Amino acid sequence: MKEKANPVVTTKSGKVEGNYVNDLYIFKGIPYAEPPVGALRWASPQPVKQWEGVKKAKDFGNIAPQTIMPMGAFGQVPQPPQSEDCITLNIWSPGLDNARRPVMVWIHGGAFTLGSGADPSYDTGVYPKRGNVVMVSINYRLGMLGFFRFKDITGGKIPSTGNEGLLDQVLALKWIKDNIAAFGGNPDDITVFGESAGAMSIGCLMAMPAARGLFQKGILESGSGGFAITADEANFNAQLFLEMAGLKSDDIDKINALTPPELLEIEKKIVASRRGKCKNPEVTVTVPVVDKENIPTDVLESAKQGYSKEIKTLVGSNLNEWKLFTMMEPGFDQIDEAEVLKRLGNVMSADAAKSLVSAYRETRAKRGESTTPAELFTAIFGDLMFRMPGVRLIEAQQANKQSAYNYLFTWKSPAMGGVLGACHGLEISFVFGNLIEMFSGAGPDAEKLATCMQDAWLAFVHTGDPSCESIGKWPVYGSERHTMILDKDCRVEAAPYDSERKAWDGII
Repeated sequence: MKEKANPVVTTKSGKVEGNYVNDLYIFKGIPYAEPPVGALRWASPQPVKQWEGVKKAKDFGNIAPQTIMPMGAFGQVPQPPQSEDCITLNIWSPGLDNARRPVMVWIHGGAFTLGSGADPSYDTGVYPKRGNVVMVSINYRLGMLGFFRFKDITGGKIPSTGNEGLLDQVLALKWIKDNIAAFGGNPDDITVFGESAGAMSIGCLMAMPAARGLFQKGILESGSGGFAITADEANFNAQLFLEMAGLKSDDIDKINALTPPELLEIEKKIVASRRGKCKNPEVTVTVPVVDKENIPTDVLESAKQGYSKEIKTLVGSNLNEWKLFTMMEPGFDQIDEAEVLKRLGNVMSADAAKSLVSAYRETRAKRGESTTPAELFTAIFGDLMFRMPGVRLIEAQQANKQSAYNYLFTWKSPAMGGVLGACHGLEISFVFGNLIEMFSGAGPDAEKLATCMQDAWLAFVHTGDPSCESIGKWPVYGSERHTMILDKDCRVEAAPYDSERKAWDGII
C-alpha cells in the first residue's frame, strides 16, 4: 500500500515522510531543535521552527562532531556525516494509530564525547516488533560543544553552562511528549533507557527541574549520574582550555571561530593534562555540571531528597566494567601497588584507597580470584565508576518508597581469550539483539540471555516490574539486596559481592 511504502505523519513541527520496513514504520533524522550553530552554538537548544511541506525522514541525520574510535578486530562501522547541525531523533513504531503504546527512548553512551542514536547496534527494531512499543533514539551535542562551561570564564559572553547536551535531551523528551501520539505512542508512558554516559544522563535528568514529568521510568545500564562535576572544576577545565588554545578569556570571536576538529584536539590536550586529577580520570573532562541552575544539587543527594521518587528505576552494572579501559593501556598488567594507590588517591583519600585495596584483596583471595595490583585496581575502579553509584541510587529511591530493581551482568566476552570478562558495554549486544560472535558470543545460550533481557526490559516498560516468564520473578532490591544475575542461567541472588559493597561504606 502506498501509505505504508511512504508513510506521512503530521507533527506539531510539520509533516514527515518515513519508510515502512519489516512491518515497522521508521522515521529517521527528524529535527527536534534548531541547529545549534552560529549564535546558538553554545546556547540552550531552541525548539525547531515549523517547516512547510513534507520533510523526508528516511535517513539518519548528521552525528555530533567526535573522534571515531578505531575498533580493531571488531571492525569499523560506517557512520553518518558529522556536523554541528546534529540535533535529530529517530522513531520505530508498529502502527501509526491511536493505540497509545508505551514509549522507549534510548540515550546513547560514549563518555559524553562519542556515539549517536544512529549507531547500527541500536537499529534493530527489536522492541517495537517483540513488545508492541514505540522506540525513539536521539542525538545530542557531545564533547566541548555539549558539556563545557564557558559561562563564567567569559563573563557570560559565551553562555554555555556545561549542560547543553543534557538540555538537548530535555528538549527531545518534550518533542516526544508533544508528538509521539501521532506515531502510535503514549505521551504519558515514557521509559528512558541508556548505557554508560546515556545512563549517567538519565541520572542527571532525574535531578533536573526542566525534565520533571517528561518520563515515568528509567533503565540505567552502567551509570547513574554520580560523576557530574562542580562548577569550580568545570571552570578549572575552562582555564586549561585557554592555556591549551593559547587564548584569553575575552577572545570571544576567536573561541567561536574554532572548528570542531580544532576543539576536539584541544579537548584531547585537556584530558591528557588532567589525567588522574579529575572525577572521570583517563576518560573525559566534558561531563555534566552541577551548576545550581540546570542541576540544582548533587545528583545522588537529589535522589536522597526524593526529587525523583515518582520514577520507577531498573539499575545495574557489569561485573568487569573497567577491563575494557585497561585493555587500552599498554603495560597496565604490570603496574604495582604503589601505582594503584596513587591512581586511587587522585579521586579519594589515601586512607580510603588503602582500605579498599586491602578489602578487595582479602575478599578476592577467599573466592580464589586474582589479586594482582592490576586486577585489584580494575575491580575497584569499575565499582567506583559504575556499580556503587548505581547501588546508592537504588538505595535512595527505595528510601523514598519507590520500586527499584538491580542487576549484575556477568556473561563473559569470548574476545581475546576471555580477558575482557563481563566488560563495559558488553550487555548492549544482548539488549538490542545484535550479537557479535567474536565480542558478545553467539549460539543458543547467548540467544537465550538476549531473550531474557529483552523480555525483562519490556516487562518493566509495560508494567514497571521486570518480572516475566522467561526470566522469572524479579524482586525489588529491598533489604535483602536482591539482584538479578544476568548470565547463561539468569537467577536472583541476595547481596552478591557484598564484601566489596560494604568496603565502600563511609567512602565518598
